[in-house]
Amino acid sequence: MEQERQETFEITEELSGKRADIVLAHFLSEHTRSQIKKLIDDNNVLVKGQPIKPSKKFDKGEIIYVNLPAPVSIDAEPEDIDIEIIHEDSSIVVVNKPAGMVVHPGAGVKTGTLVNALLFRCKDLSGIGGKIRPGIVHRLDKETSGVMVVAKNDHSHNSLVNQFKSRTVKKRYLAIVEGNLNKDSGSFDSVIGRDPVHRIKMSSKSKSGRESLTFWKVLNRFESACFVEAEPKTGRTHQIRVHFSENGHPILADKVYGHKKQKNKVLFDAEKRINRHALHASQIGFTHPENDKWVEFTAPLAEDMKLVLEYFEKINGDER
Repeated sequence: MEQERQETFEITEELSGKRADIVLAHFLSEHTRSQIKKLIDDNNVLVKGQPIKPSKKFDKGEIIYVNLPAPVSIDAEPEDIDIEIIHEDSSIVVVNKPAGMVVHPGAGVKTGTLVNALLFRCKDLSGIGGKIRPGIVHRLDKETSGVMVVAKNDHSHNSLVNQFKSRTVKKRYLAIVEGNLNKDSGSFDSVIGRDPVHRIKMSSKSKSGRESLTFWKVLNRFESACFVEAEPKTGRTHQIRVHFSENGHPILADKVYGHKKQKNKVLFDAEKRINRHALHASQIGFTHPENDKWVEFTAPLAEDMKLVLEYFEKINGDER
């Protein structure tokens, strides 16, 4: 585990007049924006012996003193929970998260999470993520199944976070959506933020929304649904679910963004065959933190989604 350390930086002419958070992102390139903000908020960034605000602008020649605390210890408890490991080496572990599993402990959820399972399996997870999120660099919703990468040391953690931040990570999802899309491929482009009325939902109606982009293509068409591949270029919360729902094709069995009461009999019967929304993270690609080589990992389609597809194929066959 890294020890606490101090760093000193001098403002160059190039950085003169820029905000503190931007300047620190330049000097501390392995740290995320949230980590830098926390350093400032915790008074770990000093100029002339005084803490600063993120909005402070520097003059050429000013000296910044930064205290970098040691990563916090991990408090989540290891649990002997079966989890499918797709790949593991000294830097990362890639897993196939099952539907119904929460990624890390949080409000009302203390046990049974992916973090609890990984702490039992991997003794060297990164501490940067904090006491309850060790190694976690991205998340999947509880009901979403599929591939996730987790960092096993602080270097890998920072590398992966920066790759997600710069949008160089390639993510592909498979989904079953209601109705028939009017094209074979396309994209959804909108802002997404917290819904101003329904606070558990995300929405394009948010006043503080951020840009989001999802490319998609139809893999198969059925009577009342489509099997699609989605490739999000941004990583907003619930992005794929919001995009398809707001464009008239909610993901099958989505309790938050779908229909409260399913009126279509075919879809109603299909929903009985799956106990969660029909979304699966099928592939992830990124530059390996240890050797800088591009790697890709795939998680096979979850069995419950296969059963739904078989049902739709049978319906289509019966109609011929």
